Amino acid sequence: MLSQKRIAFIGSGVMAEAMIKGLLRQGMVAPDDVVASGPRRERGQELFDRYGIQTTTSNVAAVEGAEIVVLSIKPQVLCPVLEELGGHVASDALVLSIVAGAPTETIQRMLGTPAVVRVMPNTPAQIGMGISVWTATEATSEAQRGQALAILQALGEEVGVDDERYLDMATALSGTGPAYVFLLMEAMVDAGVHLGFSRHVSERLVIETLRGSVEYARQSPRHLAALRNQVTSPGGTSAEALYHLEKGGLRTVLSRAIWAAYQRSRALGSQTQGDGK
Repeated sequence: MLSQKRIAFIGSGVMAEAMIKGLLRQGMVAPDDVVASGPRRERGQELFDRYGIQTTTSNVAAVEGAEIVVLSIKPQVLCPVLEELGGHVASDALVLSIVAGAPTETIQRMLGTPAVVRVMPNTPAQIGMGISVWTATEATSEAQRGQALAILQALGEEVGVDDERYLDMATALSGTGPAYVFLLMEAMVDAGVHLGFSRHVSERLVIETLRGSVEYARQSPRHLAALRNQVTSPGGTSAEALYHLEKGGLRTVLSRAIWAAYQRSRALGSQTQGDGK
């Protein structure tokens, strides 16, 4: 699918590196066929030293001859970058965007490229254990969809959707999700230290507990509530702890946080409409 395809990454941050690393790890592309652009020369040198890919500080130079263009920049700079690249991206190129909130219509209009795939990945993609939600425009060919799918499978699991509005939902739930998990882990580790464990031991206990619980839930056919009930004896320690979590409004606070993230994703989308909207 990707053999001898020139892939340009516009933006060379964490997620771009995760994608580059995954593609190279699985031998799906050769380093010479990958170029990444970014404003910092030292960052480009880091990527060259690690992966042997081409790097540049010029976005226009990066997309020259590229058959696949990956937009991996911040939403706040999307419109200036699209204006800069307008007329320089091949009209038959596949554009894959991981920019939060950015509608495919804006990218199509400003770049003049009908084939656009919008993706919301998450940070576990850095170790090949991410989950990406994606959608493609109608003008995206089956071959281009296959290319996008190959890239996403290098990052972990993927879920394709037909309606673009699900991407903002995925941004709030799975894209931002690792931050919720890390905050929970941090709180649990701090509680363990308060109880008397060393931080090293507390971190190990928390990490292994979450890792085992996630894998157990993944393999079990039972509802999450049933799994929780398995470790909640009447009048026991789990029941006491869960009482205080519910009394503190954990479910409500988490639900409100995810809803706020969803609203923010939609607001970012409205800010990246570009001229003519």
